[in-house]
Amino acid sequence: MTDQHGELDAALERVIEAARHHLAAVRAAQGRIDDDDVWRAYVALNNASFAYDEQLMDAFGEVTPWDVESIDPDEVDQRIAGADGVEPTDPHPQVISVRQRRDYRVPSVSALIRVAEAARREGIPAEEEVPPVEGVGEAVLELLQSGDGSLSALDVPELEPLDGVVMVSEVGTPVDLESFDDDDPVGPFQPAADDRLVGRLDEHPFLDDEAEHAH
Repeated sequence: MTDQHGELDAALERVIEAARHHLAAVRAAQGRIDDDDVWRAYVALNNASFAYDEQLMDAFGEVTPWDVESIDPDEVDQRIAGADGVEPTDPHPQVISVRQRRDYRVPSVSALIRVAEAARREGIPAEEEVPPVEGVGEAVLELLQSGDGSLSALDVPELEPLDGVVMVSEVGTPVDLESFDDDDPVGPFQPAADDRLVGRLDEHPFLDDEAEHAH
């Protein structure tokens, strides 16, 4: 066996050992979010897999199904240290506010409502009654709730994206949601007099190549 083959075997063993450590850390965390030991074990498994993939390519021109990139362990330690309460040395004096609007056309109301009702029923026993989705607005809200509020939950064929806009501003204070009524459509998004607009990104999902190049 050549040295290269021996190094490849050793790299594979490191992947297996890292996978065991990762599984043990996951079990010990018992579902805790952002557990430091799980994150360190994840990075170790990621980097062991990356190294094995590289050595397999060098030895045989083959690859693994793991599409990973190397992660700097020092950056991981810095992130964890920051999360543990280390005071930042250069805190930004402003609050950064990101405001986004995206419009959609609804090609089929009935199709959108069916998708929303399926999302509403997900995880609920079949024998349990679930109220129907009433209207387009409630359907979109249901999809957002099922996706934990992420706009990616609206990337479905039943919604046709139109233009949108994202604005990034520096503001003096964060939004106080308790100071606005639940049905106030303007207040939470209204810029204050001392807010500073940093920039605006326009979204044009259906620009052709020529128009996109012009922008």
